Amino acid sequence: MSNTPMAANPLTRAVLEIDEYVSGLGWDQPARLFALVDTARLRAEQPTLADRLGLDEESENAGLTPIEQDEVPTGKPLDEFLATIAWPDAVAGCALAVERLMLPPSAEAQVPKGLSEAALTKWVAEHADRQEVRMTVAVLRDGTRESALRLREKDSPTEVLTGSDLVPGLAEALAATFEE
Repeated sequence: MSNTPMAANPLTRAVLEIDEYVSGLGWDQPARLFALVDTARLRAEQPTLADRLGLDEESENAGLTPIEQDEVPTGKPLDEFLATIAWPDAVAGCALAVERLMLPPSAEAQVPKGLSEAALTKWVAEHADRQEVRMTVAVLRDGTRESALRLREKDSPTEVLTGSDLVPGLAEALAATFEE
């Protein structure tokens, strides 16, 4: 995508491309799952699909192409849904973009003890310091990870935080989709 900032490695570029795509859809979106495929392999093995995706010969050879998958079911917990996924060998990695409410670390001491999951969710949603965040997390078969975080209040491509360990639990769940 034209507005995607340049990044040093293909996985970071793919995560930022997905973040930009999902950002263009606006907030309050359902979770979105993407397969990541090797761009050169896709061009060689599926030239018609590569043409439909706009991957010309000038597209980066070492890149990854995100391909959005079917809609993530909303009535099932995300971890349960991810446990049902198995990827074909042609898929080099996967990514998930999901919106959540987040509290700063300073709010951790304020969490009431013994809350049910539903009560905790309600408590976080009503907390004065809550932040809406979109997390885009990607993993490759070899275990390489990357994440992008975008706060709703700072919704700008220049305000996206990237790093390999920003959302470790979600990265672990995505990595598990490649285990046999």
